[in-house]
Amino acid sequence: MNLSFFDQFSSPCLLGIPLILLSMLFPALLLPSPGNRWITNRLATLQSWCIDLITKQLMTPLNKSGHKWALILTSLMILLLSINLLGLLPYTFTPTTQLSMNMALAFPLWLATLLTGLRNQPSASLGHLLPEGTPTPLIPALVLIETISLLIRPLALGVRLTANLTAGHLLIQLISTASAALLSIMPTISILTTIILLLLTILEVAVA
Repeated sequence: MNLSFFDQFSSPCLLGIPLILLSMLFPALLLPSPGNRWITNRLATLQSWCIDLITKQLMTPLNKSGHKWALILTSLMILLLSINLLGLLPYTFTPTTQLSMNMALAFPLWLATLLTGLRNQPSASLGHLLPEGTPTPLIPALVLIETISLLIRPLALGVRLTANLTAGHLLIQLISTASAALLSIMPTISILTTIILLLLTILEVAVA
């Protein structure tokens, strides 16, 4: 029984070939392709509005030199949003519940921002390793601690995101199984459990 609960987190395979790449590319196939006109239908209008909203939210705090990141960040946001929302459907696979995928996305982007900051503003980037007003005897220890915390940041955030998504999917499966099992025995308890399941699903949509 315990193994069947965790089977949803194993990558689907066909003839021994993992289908995780197909499951990652499938959300992109749902997006309408551009035609000869700017706006062709309501779906394309909704897609353009979402991309414009995401880009505006991401790029507003940055100056013009940081707007070169708009394409990769917007593409990453749309990919993750599509994968996470589609993963809430029954009998689907969510690639972001795999730590390998989260780390593969987190580490290169973290390293790129770190190296870009060191190249463009080396003094300000290195200044974050030492808080202002630190006593002289504590400087070596604080620099070491801040360096370690900086290096483990992508690992910690990747593990936390994986744990959040995994726990949410596991709770949904456990509560839905309990609700179905209690339907014939205690229908009132089953209805209350279903209400909790709906509230948890709304929470998981917000997490996604």
